[in-house]
Amino acid sequence: MVDGQVVEAGVEEQGRARGPGRGRIGVVLLVLSLLFVLPWWTLFGSGAGWPLPVFVAGTAVFGCSLVSFPFLMFAGHGRQNDRAARVADTTLGVVWVLFSWSVLGGLLHLVLIGLGVGGADRARGVAVGVAAVAAVLLAWGHYEAMRLPRVKRLDVRIARLGKGLDGTRVVVLADTHYGPIDRARWSARVTEAVNALDADVVVHAGDIADGTPARRREQSAPLGTVGARLAKVYVTGNHEYFGEAQGWLDRMAELGWEPLHNRHVVVERGGDALVLAGVDDVTAESSGLAGHRANLMGALADADQDRPVLLVAHQPKFVGQAAAAGVDLQVSGHTHGGQIWPFNFLVRIDQPVVHGLSRHGERTQLYTSRGTGFWGPPFRVFAPSEITLLTLRADRKKR
Repeated sequence: MVDGQVVEAGVEEQGRARGPGRGRIGVVLLVLSLLFVLPWWTLFGSGAGWPLPVFVAGTAVFGCSLVSFPFLMFAGHGRQNDRAARVADTTLGVVWVLFSWSVLGGLLHLVLIGLGVGGADRARGVAVGVAAVAAVLLAWGHYEAMRLPRVKRLDVRIARLGKGLDGTRVVVLADTHYGPIDRARWSARVTEAVNALDADVVVHAGDIADGTPARRREQSAPLGTVGARLAKVYVTGNHEYFGEAQGWLDRMAELGWEPLHNRHVVVERGGDALVLAGVDDVTAESSGLAGHRANLMGALADADQDRPVLLVAHQPKFVGQAAAAGVDLQVSGHTHGGQIWPFNFLVRIDQPVVHGLSRHGERTQLYTSRGTGFWGPPFRVFAPSEITLLTLRADRKKR
């Protein structure tokens, strides 16, 4: 999911002024109703012929979940109640998987009707199939979300990179989303995995946590043990602006990281230099926080224009500005690779890339990480988490 923006936007609207906001709340409630009603219909209301106690129990579960979900989401993410957030987030993940596969189950049901297959047991067979697939995917998806991310290794060739920088190892973390589920041990294991990669540069591309630095202090503490030969850099993501963005910049500085708050640093290796620049998230300006906005010109001010630039920007859609400025490589996160299939198709509406390496214009490349953690629902379905090792390669002619 795109950091839960769709759901969180709906939750935030519940507390805003009346008027135009009422229409938005109505749309959100309609969408939520559809998310819950379609799975209920597929599993219990489509003629599956379950015994009355089963039908009543299933209907009660879906009805109570639908009614309580908005309140739990508001309490969890609006009022920072971690227990409510855990229940709401898990409910969201379960119902999204059930909804997605209910759609496919409905299509299968229509095909079977057209073929005259299944007879009276057709609806029950589809219901059982949808429930079984959803159960397997949720169990597997929870394991995928909670495990130590696998390391994804990739060589990135940069034409302007000096031969002294050839082989520079850049480790990318993104979207750790320390949150309602205490993942301090997971965080420690991630930092151990990062240190085993022997990085020259370590990047955290934003969305470090859901909550304030004080609330997520224990989970973020292991980041202080990350080592890098040249630099450890961090930029804000959109979720920092739901809480204390400046507080997270200060917290990362406290942990020994270099906050790239619309600024750059220069690192050198083998006699050649690389500009590491970073910008605030694109949502920073609308947060109203003084001095926060995505300012690429400020980030590159006084940088030698002949040096290659690695830009850290949380959202991939910033790549248009990066390409216009002649940035060599942009590193981003934000998308989670969709997190729970088929949300990746919705992500693609908002972002130019969902994951992986892509080229934009003549010079600029973009690497979009699937993210190291997860937002909200503790599930990852067909969108594995990652710790990324980018090995920068100079043009062959420069070697």
